[in-house]
Amino acid sequence: MSSMSNVTIGYGALLTALGVGGFAATSAPTALIPAGFGAVAIGLGLLARQEKYRMHVMHASALLGVVGFLGSIRGLSRLPALLSGGDVERPAAVIAQSLMAILSAGYVGLCVRSFVAARRATARP
Repeated sequence: MSSMSNVTIGYGALLTALGVGGFAATSAPTALIPAGFGAVAIGLGLLARQEKYRMHVMHASALLGVVGFLGSIRGLSRLPALLSGGDVERPAAVIAQSLMAILSAGYVGLCVRSFVAARRATARP
């Protein structure tokens, strides 16, 4: 079983918890967006446990992480204003988007590291 499949499932679980928690706190339907990404990541992580699908599924999950990061980076750009006590519209959304951006960036970094390691392993004689 691939450790990256487990990391993907963990990433999905964190995003799901973020979305459900955000929805519980705000009752805003858009707060569930991270949960949608999380559900897809969990599904991809489970599918990646099958050797025949692993390479393609892990590339798709890395793309999901990139899309998650790009979609949430707006909140991350507003985080300094929120932390310095500035007036920020929808502070809960800024926090949730920032967390999603950080989680997604870290996940993509782990994916890239895994891809490089896999490439090096196959390049050895």
